[in-house]
Amino acid sequence: MRIIDAHAHIFPGKIAVKASESIGNFYGIEMFSDASAESLIKSEQELGAEKCLVCSSAVSASQVESINSFIAAECQAHPMFVGLAAMHKDYEDFENELDRAISMGLRGVKFHNDMQRFDIDDPAMMPIYRAMADRKMIVLFHMGDARYDFSAPSKMVKIAQEFPDLSIIGAHFGGFSRWSESIFNPKLDNVYYDTSSSLFMLDKTTAARFIDHFGPERFFFGSDFPMWKPAKEYERFMNLELGDDVNRMILYDNFAKLFKLQ
Repeated sequence: MRIIDAHAHIFPGKIAVKASESIGNFYGIEMFSDASAESLIKSEQELGAEKCLVCSSAVSASQVESINSFIAAECQAHPMFVGLAAMHKDYEDFENELDRAISMGLRGVKFHNDMQRFDIDDPAMMPIYRAMADRKMIVLFHMGDARYDFSAPSKMVKIAQEFPDLSIIGAHFGGFSRWSESIFNPKLDNVYYDTSSSLFMLDKTTAARFIDHFGPERFFFGSDFPMWKPAKEYERFMNLELGDDVNRMILYDNFAKLFKLQ
C-alpha cells in the first residue's frame, strides 16, 4: 500500500539533536530520534513511505527566512520531501516572503501556535491568512494542547469559517489532548485532519469515531517525527482495522489529491 507521511519535522544537522530534545522537553516525551533530514529519510525508508511532509516552526520573526531557505534546500536535495514554510505573526514583509516560499517550491505554512505563543485567531494573523488563501497555500496547524488556549479547536474553526478558500489541516485529530472538543467541530469543506501524535493515546473506538464522523476523505496519516517512529505510527494506524479502501485514502490518496501530486 502506498504511503505518505503527512507530518514530520526536520532541523539543520548542527541543531538536530538539540531541537529534538527541546521538543521532548516541551511535551515531556522522550524522542526516539534526532530531527535531522538524514534520520527522517532512514525512518521513512524503513516504513516504505514515498513522500513526507516536512516543516519547522518559527518561534520568532527573525527565524522565518532561514527556516524557509533550509526547508526548501532540503526539499531540493531530497525529492521525497514536500515542504511547508514557516511564518510568524510579527513578520512584517509576509507577502514577499510567502511569494519567495512559493518560488522555492514550498506548498504552504506550518504554525505551532503553542510554541509560537499566539492565538490561531489573533487579529494580526488575518492579513497573513488572506494572503495565503489568495496564493492557494495550505496551512497546517498544531492543534489543541490542553495546557494552553493558543490552539483551541474552536479557534481553528473560526479561521476556517472566515476563510473558506483557505485549505486547513488540523494536526493530531484536530486537538492534541483536547479531542473531546475537536470531535464536535463542524464539518467544513476546507478542513482536513492528520493522525499524528494521537494514536498513542486515542483508543481504537474513539479514533474510528473521529474518522467516521468527519469522513475518511478528510484524513491524512502522519507520524510527527521525531516524536514517534513512522513505522510504529503506521502499525498503530493499521490496528484501527479501517479496511483497505479507507486505508488507501488516508495513507496516500487524500494527501496526493490536496497537494496535487502525481
